[in-house]
Amino acid sequence: MAGKLYLCATPIGNLEDITLRVLRTLREVDLIAAEDTRHSIKLLNHYEIKTPMTSYHEHNKIEKAHYLVDQLLAGKSIALITDAGTPAISDPGEELVRQCYEAGVEVTSLPGPAACITALTFSGLSTRRFAFEAFLPSDKKERQRILQELKEETRTIVLYEAPHHLVKTIEELRETLGERKVALCRELTKKYEEAWQTTFTEALDCYKKEEPRGEYVLVIEGRNKEELQKEQQQSWQKMSVMQHVAYYEAQGWERKEAMKLAAKDRGISKREIYQALLK
Repeated sequence: MAGKLYLCATPIGNLEDITLRVLRTLREVDLIAAEDTRHSIKLLNHYEIKTPMTSYHEHNKIEKAHYLVDQLLAGKSIALITDAGTPAISDPGEELVRQCYEAGVEVTSLPGPAACITALTFSGLSTRRFAFEAFLPSDKKERQRILQELKEETRTIVLYEAPHHLVKTIEELRETLGERKVALCRELTKKYEEAWQTTFTEALDCYKKEEPRGEYVLVIEGRNKEELQKEQQQSWQKMSVMQHVAYYEAQGWERKEAMKLAAKDRGISKREIYQALLK
């Protein structure tokens, strides 16, 4: 019978943040696939876990996933761990999980620490709905495309950033999104853990004097819904009713549904849309 893949969440800082179930699983599996074996050996040594390890990271995720799936199909059980937090979240583990499903291998996830959730919960910003973007793309065109999408996002936004890129990223965010509240969370679960609720401008003023240190999670307030709706309505008013309906039809909507959507955008009845089209 095929083995099983266990996605094991490991501490993001404090070594005590690990579940009893994860510790037991790491001891019982045949193999641990770790993002950086040199980093993970410290955790295993701390808890006196002797299970063999192999490396699984961004640069070998395709071919190594094939090897790991073969091992699973041969009956071995494998635990996947990342350097910190939950595997497969902004992590090469998603490729291994995908290949496991394609091969019919059973996968389970053992919950635990995740930097995005930890930062969100004590950011002081809205937690009901949020958009997780992880690290912004390094490619300039793709990065700008994502930033333009985030400009219209009304949910709380969660990003990751390294200290040496932090100032540039905040400058880009302010330029594209405008002034926003932001919670800058760093050194999560460690001795000097900090969540600083501020604004883009205040943060930039601070970091011109003081160099950012530690890995950051940025929790950014979403765009005001009322302002967004007002701006969208103003843009719709610049279109004729015919153009507005045609806009939705070009996206594949039937005429009847396109009329409903246009009516909702413009804050008028569907009958008014119909009469305008007849004219």
